[in-house]
Amino acid sequence: MGYIGVINQSESSDRSYQVRFGKNINIQVEQRAPHLPAEWAPQSGIQLTWPHAGTDWAYMLDEVERCFIHIASEIARRQPLLIVTPYPDEVRQKIASTVPMEQVRLVACDTNDTWARDHGAITLMDVEGPTLLDFKFNGWGLKFAADKDNLITRRLVEAGALKGRYTNRLNFVLEGGSIESDGQGTLLTTSECLLSPNRNEQMNRIEIEEYLRSTFHVERVLWVDDGYLAGDDTDSHIDTLARFCPGDTIVYVKCTDPMDEHYEALHRMELQLQSFRTADGRSYRLLPLPMADKIEEEGERLPATYANFLVMNEAVLYPTYDQPHNDQRAKEVLQQAFPGREVIGIDCRALIKQHGSLHCVTMQYPRGVINTCPTE
Repeated sequence: MGYIGVINQSESSDRSYQVRFGKNINIQVEQRAPHLPAEWAPQSGIQLTWPHAGTDWAYMLDEVERCFIHIASEIARRQPLLIVTPYPDEVRQKIASTVPMEQVRLVACDTNDTWARDHGAITLMDVEGPTLLDFKFNGWGLKFAADKDNLITRRLVEAGALKGRYTNRLNFVLEGGSIESDGQGTLLTTSECLLSPNRNEQMNRIEIEEYLRSTFHVERVLWVDDGYLAGDDTDSHIDTLARFCPGDTIVYVKCTDPMDEHYEALHRMELQLQSFRTADGRSYRLLPLPMADKIEEEGERLPATYANFLVMNEAVLYPTYDQPHNDQRAKEVLQQAFPGREVIGIDCRALIKQHGSLHCVTMQYPRGVINTCPTE
């Protein structure tokens, strides 16, 4: 029978297509080329890098650990959890009463801080399995020490906690929070971050885009040129502003208060998102997330954002900020974007005191990556 057409890609597959070869014959065909999965592709588990007294959390360690335990509990109830920490015995003792330990693996490793999104491996997938890309993390443009964090991925591979082809990319600075993939050949990123002079200043925009295209095997890079959050150390990571979701959807932070300092920049971002087109020329479905009300500490505005959510196999964890109206509205928007998943709020007021949120402290790994061996 001759080739007739291609059925829509399954939301839960890694570049897996149903191809019709006649009236009633559908065959699953997997694309062989490496690709960067969307976050909603099937996962083997999530990484957390645990806070300790040697990190910037020292002054509020109990408070932030309560938040981490809440995150760990919600993750481990649903899928495997990998915890990186210099003190695995201490962490195990703290979490054992509330976290399903049969789902947890702890790996001993020195760390500078807790931002797994930005020091974790970024995974490519093809039919031969995962490739773990280990990029250089330089503390968001040399703002903070990151020498220990830069060794974490190699340590996890050596310990057998991560499976895949380890690939050293430490000659290029890139954080996981700075890019979004739709799993179908398009990256979303911000020019403010990737063109920062303290990251890859030897390369211009054209060179960086070509590097991204060739490294991640993508066809297109969409650059967001506006949008920021006060108090953000990352130089406008895309995961604080706008996120890909299934069905050619982008959720994004929208500010409706003309008196808010973010209003003009976020309005320009919205207009640019409206101008973006999908690979086949259609407008994206845009769903606005609320702008969190101002939260300050010692006179400094903190970067509270609802865009910093984590997609898991059957759930979406999203940050809340003790703002009932905004928290509920954000949940409703995310439920629209992910109708088949449970949407669960986690109080992240502790995390934003160090200028990050829920997505920033997590890293998901596609199927076949996390090794669910007994805890060390």
